[in-house]
Amino acid sequence: MKPLRILVVEDSLTVRKRLVELLAAQPGFEVAGEAEDGKSGIELCRALRPDAVTLDMMMPVMNGLAATEYIMAYCPTPILIVSSSTNRGELFKTYDALAAGALDVLEKPEGTEADQAWETKFLSTLRLISRIKVITHPRARLARLGMASGEIASRAEYAAPTVYLPAAENSIRAIGIGASTGGPGAVLEVLKGLPSDFPFPILLVLHLGRTLGSAFAEWLDSESPLPVEFAKDGEYLPPPGKSKVFLSPPDFHLELRNGRLRLHQEPERHSCRPSVDVLFESVARELGNHSACVLLTGMGKDGAAGLLAVRHAGGVTLAQDEETSIVFGMPREAILIGAAQKVLPLPGMAPCLLSLVRGKKP
Repeated sequence: MKPLRILVVEDSLTVRKRLVELLAAQPGFEVAGEAEDGKSGIELCRALRPDAVTLDMMMPVMNGLAATEYIMAYCPTPILIVSSSTNRGELFKTYDALAAGALDVLEKPEGTEADQAWETKFLSTLRLISRIKVITHPRARLARLGMASGEIASRAEYAAPTVYLPAAENSIRAIGIGASTGGPGAVLEVLKGLPSDFPFPILLVLHLGRTLGSAFAEWLDSESPLPVEFAKDGEYLPPPGKSKVFLSPPDFHLELRNGRLRLHQEPERHSCRPSVDVLFESVARELGNHSACVLLTGMGKDGAAGLLAVRHAGGVTLAQDEETSIVFGMPREAILIGAAQKVLPLPGMAPCLLSLVRGKKP
C-alpha cells in the first residue's frame, strides 16, 4: 500500500520540524513537502497533490483561512487544521476555515500530554481524513461564480420540494438539525437560507470538542440571520413564532423533555457527546408528527437511528445528498435504513424547511 503523502504548512520552525519528523518516522506516511506560509503551501499543494494537508491558521503572507479557501476552490485536498488558537478572533477564523471546507481541527501539542497521546491522535486523524474524497467546496464554487451563498437557494434547480404534512391541523413545533464533519459550513448555509422571522425554534447538535466549540455559538450567531445561543439546561422550548437556534454545548447531550431543553453527560453514543441520536430520539418522543429533523454531512452513523425514530413518529425527515456532502457517512446510514423521507442537495434544505411554514401539501 502506498504511503499517505502529507504536506505540512506551519510557520513555526519548531512545530513544523516536529510534525515532519513524526511523519517521516511513521510507517505508512511520507512528507510530501513543507511550507512556512499559506501562499507557499498553496503552491506546493497544486504542484505536489498530497493526500492531505496539515495547516496552521495564523501565518505570515497568507493565513490558514485564505489558504483553505483557495485550496478547496482550485485543488480540493483534505485539510487538518493544527492550531493553538484559543482567543475569540482566532477561533472565529478557525470556524471560517471549517465552513470553507477544512475537515477537522487539532490543537497544537503543549508538551504536557500523556505519552504519545497527541501523536496518536494526530496520525489517526490524518489517516481518517486522507480517505475522504473531498469536493470543490460549495462556498468556493459560488465565489468563483460571483454568487453569494444565499442566492443559490432561489435558483430553479433547487426549488423546494413539496413536503407532506400528515394532517391539515398538524403544525411543526420545532426542528432538529444534526451534523459532524463538514457540518459548520453546511449548517451555516441552511441557516443563511432562512429569513430572520423563520417561526420554528431549531435544536442543533454538532460534533465539536470543548476548546474548539467554546465560541462556536457566538460565531454562528454573527453569521446567521437567526439568533444562536448555547442551550441552557431547564429552559423552555419557545412556542412557534419565537425563532432561535439552540446549540448543544460541547461535551453535553441535548434533549427535549417535558417541554424543556435538558443537558446531561450520560455515556457517549457512537463515541459522540453530544449525540445527534440523543436529540432526534427525544424530539420524536416529545413532538411526534409536530417535528422535522435534518441530518447533514458527517462521518459515522450518529443520527441515523434518531432520524428513523422521528419518521416512525410521523415527523418530517430530511437527509443531505451525496454530491453536496463533505462526508456522506451519517446521511448515507440514514438513507440505507429508510429514515429519510427526502434526500436533498444542501442548497435545497432551507427552501424545503420554508415549505413547512406554508404547510404545502401534494
